[in-house]
Amino acid sequence: MSLRRFSNSHTAGLLVAVVLASGCGVCHAGIFGKSQAVPQWGLDAYKTHVPDYAKDAAAVILFDEYVETIDANGRAVEREREAIRILKPQGRGNSCEVSYDVDEKINYFRVWTIAADEKQYMAQDSDFTEEGDTGVPVMLSTRKARMVHPPAVDVGATVICESEELMEPYLQEKIWSIQNGIPVVFQALEIDLPPGRSHAESWHSYKAVAPVEAVPNHLRWEVKDMPALILRDIPSRPEWAAMAARMSVQWGEAAVAGTDNQWRAIGNWVTILEADRPAPSPEITAETQSLIAGAPDFYTKLSRITESIQKNIRYFIVMRGIGGLQANHATDIYKNHYGDCKDKTTLLISMLQVAGIHAYYMPVDDRRGIVDPAFPSLIGNHMITAIEVPADVNDPRLIAVVKGKDGKRYLIFDPTDERTPVGNLRAALQGSYGTLAAGSASQIVALPVLPPEANPNERTGSFTLASDGTLTGSVDTIRSGSGGGELRNVLKYSDEKERREALETSVAHDVPGVVLNSFQYVQPPALDKPIEIHYKLTAGLYARQAGPLLLVRPRVVGTDAAPFDDKPRTVPIDLNATGRWRDSFDITLPAGYVVDETPDPVDVDVDFATYHSTVTAKDNHLHYEREYVVRQVEIPAEKAAAFRKLQSAILTDEKGTAVLKKQ
Repeated sequence: MSLRRFSNSHTAGLLVAVVLASGCGVCHAGIFGKSQAVPQWGLDAYKTHVPDYAKDAAAVILFDEYVETIDANGRAVEREREAIRILKPQGRGNSCEVSYDVDEKINYFRVWTIAADEKQYMAQDSDFTEEGDTGVPVMLSTRKARMVHPPAVDVGATVICESEELMEPYLQEKIWSIQNGIPVVFQALEIDLPPGRSHAESWHSYKAVAPVEAVPNHLRWEVKDMPALILRDIPSRPEWAAMAARMSVQWGEAAVAGTDNQWRAIGNWVTILEADRPAPSPEITAETQSLIAGAPDFYTKLSRITESIQKNIRYFIVMRGIGGLQANHATDIYKNHYGDCKDKTTLLISMLQVAGIHAYYMPVDDRRGIVDPAFPSLIGNHMITAIEVPADVNDPRLIAVVKGKDGKRYLIFDPTDERTPVGNLRAALQGSYGTLAAGSASQIVALPVLPPEANPNERTGSFTLASDGTLTGSVDTIRSGSGGGELRNVLKYSDEKERREALETSVAHDVPGVVLNSFQYVQPPALDKPIEIHYKLTAGLYARQAGPLLLVRPRVVGTDAAPFDDKPRTVPIDLNATGRWRDSFDITLPAGYVVDETPDPVDVDVDFATYHSTVTAKDNHLHYEREYVVRQVEIPAEKAAAFRKLQSAILTDEKGTAVLKKQ
């Protein structure tokens, strides 16, 4: 990777990073150079006028240029030049960062500042610090970062960075991020290919720009006046990186005509990379045979193996060499009882192989929308498993199944997810895309969006209301599917005190001043069984006095409303998860009171969701019931009006008040 920026729109500053060779673990002054004058390209960039559209930004990129020089073996030398103007105090955090691993080499990396008073400074060794990879809290990683804090960085200053590095030998793709959290006035990408080597390009969230070919096989793309992508104040929004414009250039095996052919080449590369990793050892074979002994059907055999991986192989990130892309051998993973996502997939494929079940690596990203089927690339941050389902197996418990272009069915399973049972799939992966790495049959696959019934939540409550407004009662919840998996995961990483505090905070959001009298989580060992939550509460002043009347909210706990606003919508709406959520609450009225008025029923039906609720009175009881069904995980911006209608109805219903009067 080369100079890269934080693309999170929440980040006021801009962080620039270039990949540096591991040989610079202890960097000498010669690598960064002694004081040198700002190069001519930097002086020219410094003179760039800040356009009016950028004046409200914290900083602006005046100039950003990549040049990729490819040798006969496909290895790239990358040079980047960038100039950033600081416009507001919030933009003073801009600095350069160099990350490096064992298979890269830096040629030079230099940073200058032209201060607001036009004085020039060059960063020296004392301005640099070095850190290990802190992207994930627990890991074994050979990647490090060398960071610089340029002198005289203040409002009006311009930071100028230049680097040249020998890239990883296996990396034969350039992902050009052309949109950031701040505007870019001018940016360019050049690819200098050796004779006879072809290229393929693809664009995401941006209209394709034709390159200029100054000389044969030397291509240059230019993009001007790219606006910042700001999603900070947009509720229910997609991932930032899913919306940001980017471009990819392939010059390796994936540099072929046709999107499907490019995906096939990428998947085949992964297949070859991991080819010998899942080979089962005698110990793995014996363990697998013991697990599946007597299994009556495909599901039982499969679930015994997957639960063994989920429960016995501790998740631990291992990143070293080949960009952390190649897994360890199944034998070592089984022996050590730990591994990262690709390792857990490797051991699972190995054990399934012993059981006579075919399974494949599937690179994905756990942020919906990052992997784009029209953007063939290795972009992604996660590895899961595609398990081939035999033609004669039609088990209703296997829900997360997709059909490939070859007609075969594949069960999508994430062995890193230790709490979601095989057959289901956590919400974050639903509606995304993954690369089925199956050799010549490799392809891009749409991950399934599960039906609402796959993620149910049933909540019942029985309460008694006193004449002074105090509410006492109990709540029982049964949760399954991906929601149940998420809850199991929370329980794994919390103690009794933390669980009580979290539950109390959640309930207090709906019932201010609530006190939990008791609570209990019931978690069956089998992952395909529902998890239960039981608690008892007391809340003073739950009902409000209004003269001789009592005002009481029938919806006691549970909030289904999602954030929304009335602003024009241009980006899709993320609904998070499909599911079916049901609430049923009974409130026993205080002696001498009857129901005088109830909220109107709510009945909203849009194509992506439905919401129904009713409040009824019988004898001395007030009964509230609702059902919320979500069928999609994301909807286009054009459906914003329907989304607002739905959320407004939910919010109104949740705030609805029943009126009690004395007989």
